Amino acid sequence: MTTASHVSLDRLDRDLIDLFAAEPRIGVLGASRRLRVARGTVQARLDRLERAGVVTGWGPDVSPRALGYGVTAFVTIKIAQDSGRESLIGYLVAIPELLECWTITGSRDLWCRIVARDNDDLQRVIDTIVQEEQVVRSSTRMGLSEAIPYRTGPLVATEPPPVAARRW
Repeated sequence: MTTASHVSLDRLDRDLIDLFAAEPRIGVLGASRRLRVARGTVQARLDRLERAGVVTGWGPDVSPRALGYGVTAFVTIKIAQDSGRESLIGYLVAIPELLECWTITGSRDLWCRIVARDNDDLQRVIDTIVQEEQVVRSSTRMGLSEAIPYRTGPLVATEPPPVAARRW
């Protein structure tokens, strides 16, 4: 059995993550001045957080809406069980309007977030997805408005509860 490991964050780690989330262009020197710690300390902490997989990227957040993709939809996909999902995922990754895809539990196998320019374009994207022969069935839900954008700040700010002891 594989157990998930986690990284414990101290106050400086949390402050660094919060600062770079709020001001991604501040840089290591700016962060060291703001947090009143040595530049080398900031760099070492950021390197450690990146190596541990806590910090997963430094790129800008991009708004699909600002690029002309005003429609967001969520598609669940049931796939043929005899063919595996790897080749389907290889097909899906080539669809630029597909922003993310998760394997899921339940009556469907994949959950995807897609964007489109308008409803007609949404139909085109869905048609592109379902034309793959491994797709048995799909279901689409339109997003109306983003109530809570993707966020990790509350997770970073909160000390996780202790892991309960396992009983075997």
